[in-house]
Amino acid sequence: MPDPRMPAHPDLGMLAGRLLFAVQRELFTALAAEGFADLSPRHGAVLAYLGPDGARATELSRRSGRRKQVIGTMVDELATLGYVERRPDPADRRAKLVCPTERGEAMIEASTRILAGIEDRHAQRLGQAEYAEFKRVLTEVTDEQRHFAGQ
Repeated sequence: MPDPRMPAHPDLGMLAGRLLFAVQRELFTALAAEGFADLSPRHGAVLAYLGPDGARATELSRRSGRRKQVIGTMVDELATLGYVERRPDPADRRAKLVCPTERGEAMIEASTRILAGIEDRHAQRLGQAEYAEFKRVLTEVTDEQRHFAGQ
């Protein structure tokens, strides 16, 4: 029976939130089962945007849409947990790069695999072409919204 408190046609924010929280719940439950139980979804503001060569905090802030101070706090937490470390940026020794540690790289590999499985499941259910179109349109809407919001 439908919940009378829930609108029949949820708005974009509700749909995006539902999708984000459901993906995070599945991802972080699977990561915990693989030995990464000390992470939480908020750490994704750093880890989801971190490449193997690292990135400056300002770049992580821009990519994630989070304030630099929030990213700094997350980097501190992740460094304490052993997932990242700060290294001098070879392009500018005054700047620091946030780089994954061996544990961080293992977690990123696990996340990539888990998320690929989630996407494969949806692509199988919807069909490859329809899922690809869904992602294309979702990316377009996301990019436009971020641009409109000044991110």
